Amino acid sequence: MPPLADPAVRHWDFPRGVAGVALLVRFGVERGLAETDLLAGSGLVAADLVDPDGEVSAHQELRVVRALAEALPDAGVELGGRYHATTFGVLGFAFLSSRSVRDAVDVALRFLDLSFAFCIPSASVSDGVVRVLLDTAGLPDPVGRFLAERDLAAVHSVIGELLPGGLPLRSVVFGFPEPGEVAVHERVFGLRPVFGAPVTAAVYDAGLLDRPLPQADPHTVAACEAQCRRLVARRRERGGIAHEVRERLAGPGALDCGMDRVARELSVSTRTLRRRLAGAGTSYRELLDEVREALAERLLRGGALSVEEAARRLGYAEASSFIHAFKRWKGVTPATWRGGDQPSSTSPAE
Repeated sequence: MPPLADPAVRHWDFPRGVAGVALLVRFGVERGLAETDLLAGSGLVAADLVDPDGEVSAHQELRVVRALAEALPDAGVELGGRYHATTFGVLGFAFLSSRSVRDAVDVALRFLDLSFAFCIPSASVSDGVVRVLLDTAGLPDPVGRFLAERDLAAVHSVIGELLPGGLPLRSVVFGFPEPGEVAVHERVFGLRPVFGAPVTAAVYDAGLLDRPLPQADPHTVAACEAQCRRLVARRRERGGIAHEVRERLAGPGALDCGMDRVARELSVSTRTLRRRLAGAGTSYRELLDEVREALAERLLRGGALSVEEAARRLGYAEASSFIHAFKRWKGVTPATWRGGDQPSSTSPAE
C-alpha cells in the first residue's frame, strides 16, 4: 500500500488565515468570555476578524489560544469538534472534492500550512490501520494539552465528514494523564480514549481509505489545489526568516551543519542572516536550541535510543552537553524525563 504524504511543515510557526482566530473568539464568547479579553495582547481587534483575506501570525493565534485555555482549560476537545472541512476554506473544499479519503489526507498534509494546526500531524498505513499521529513537541506547556485535544478532535471531525458514517475509529490515545472528566472525549470520539501514552494519536481502520468520496469531482479538486498552491506560495514567501531557518534545521542532518551553510542555502551572507534574525527578535543559536528541544522529545520517546545516541543525532559532541541542555529545557535529565513519559497501559497503536 503506497505511503501517505509527509507534512509540508515541521513546526507550527507559519502564517494563518484569520478565520482560525475568529472561531476561537466565537467559541469563547458563547461561553461567556469577553472578546476584548480573548484578543488582549494579540495585536488584533474585533474588526480584523471579519476580513476574509486577513492573515495572522502563529504567535498571534497562540496568544488567543492561551487566553481561551486559561479560562476554559478542559474545553479543547469540545472546541475541536467545532472544526469542519469548510472551516479551512479552499483547502476544505479540496478535501471534500478529493477522489478518496487517502487523497484528502494527502492534500491536507501537502498544504498543512493552510490549516490552523499547532500539533503537526503525520499519517501512516500498516497492518490494516491508518495512524494519525500528532507531534506536540515544541508547544508551550500551559497550552500543550489543550491544543493536543483540540487538534486531534478537529482531525476526527473533518475525517468524519468525508464519508457517510465516517471512517471507523479503532482507538484514541493522549500523551498526558487522564483528566477528571472524559464524557466530552467519549461523545466527540465515540469511544473512551487511553491516557498516559507516549504519543497522541488516532487509529482508524484502513479498509475505507481508498473508497470514492461522495462529493468527489476531478475538476473541482484540481481548481482547489491550484488555488491552494498559489495561496501557500504567497504565505511561505512572507513566512519570515525565522521560519525558513527553522525548517532547514529540522531537515535530516542539518543540526550540525552550521550557520554559514544555512546562510548559503538561503542565498544570503552569514552577516545578513544574523542581522535579519535579530530583526525578527531571535538568533541562530535560539532557533537551533528550539529545534533541538523538539527533536529531543521525539528521539527519547519509547526508549529505543540511548541518551548518548540521541545526543549524537542532535549534534552534540558529548552526552554531558546534551544532558545539561535538556535540564535547562525540561528541568530534569533525559533519563528522568523519559522514565516519566512511559505509558502505564498497553501500547495504543493497536
